[in-house]
Amino acid sequence: MELIFLGTSSGTPTKTRNVSGVVVKEIDKKEWCLIDCGEGTQHQILKTKLSLNKLKAIFITHIHGDHCYGLPGLLASAGMGGRKEALTIVGSQEVFDYIEAVNSITELHLPYELLFVNVDKLDEEKIGTFKVSSIALSHRVSSFAYVFELNTATIKLNITKLKKVGIPPAPYWGILQSGKDIEFNNKKHKAIEYTETLKTSKKIIVCGDNDQPDLLKEKSVKADVIVHEATYTHKDFLKIGNGPMHSSALKIAEFAENIGLKNLVLTHFSPRYQEEPSAKNNIFEIESEAKAVFKGSLFLAKDFSRYTLGENGILTDKLKN
Repeated sequence: MELIFLGTSSGTPTKTRNVSGVVVKEIDKKEWCLIDCGEGTQHQILKTKLSLNKLKAIFITHIHGDHCYGLPGLLASAGMGGRKEALTIVGSQEVFDYIEAVNSITELHLPYELLFVNVDKLDEEKIGTFKVSSIALSHRVSSFAYVFELNTATIKLNITKLKKVGIPPAPYWGILQSGKDIEFNNKKHKAIEYTETLKTSKKIIVCGDNDQPDLLKEKSVKADVIVHEATYTHKDFLKIGNGPMHSSALKIAEFAENIGLKNLVLTHFSPRYQEEPSAKNNIFEIESEAKAVFKGSLFLAKDFSRYTLGENGILTDKLKN
């Protein structure tokens, strides 16, 4: 599985960060899913190899503008780009009302169908190759996390047995691996005798705004990756108070450490945190705070960060490799 970040700022964009947008897709596949669509998301997409014609579904975590103001423009551009295939949109009733209002007022006539799925009724929906479910979070408005699960089965050949029997690689090994029986030396050989099916499961949770990480606990069992907001450091969180209902880096890091999470990706940083180490408020304070308690693999997302989740459960930052 692969994660691509199109926007990592909260509230407003900065010179280096757009507002929320995250891509989940299979590695080396053209189809993709989008989680949140803040203003300017379609501009970010233009800087990638992603095609709006290959977009399978859009998931909106909540109705706040930095997570959905880019949605109408993206839908319109997809239509003008020749999209004909129906597009699934998952979100709250308010998200659907918002889209319908814009469509009506601006007389936007899309050349493809929108398939709405109310997040309140989302129960392990099969979308593309992913099984997707949701988790209700805690924020000023209804906010959700989306759980993406990918189950795959790989057929592995028993090379040792094949060599012992004397079956040569060409053309027989490929035929057996495809599940078909062969005939060799006037004897029938069944594929099941020389193959083993290896089943793997991967789980990534992408969260909307949330001030109670413990709400993720039940569905985070066997999760490989959690993507969660870290809008503030904890010292700033204490100054601001819980009114905005966001998480601090410390709060989500403590949760991740307590559940034994392997990979934690932080995003949705307040524009106050700058990239310059000498700045009064800098992004490295968030990193230091989280690293002090979380011992797994920690990542601070940047716009256009691309992470791949391998079969071994290790998340790799492709920008650094």
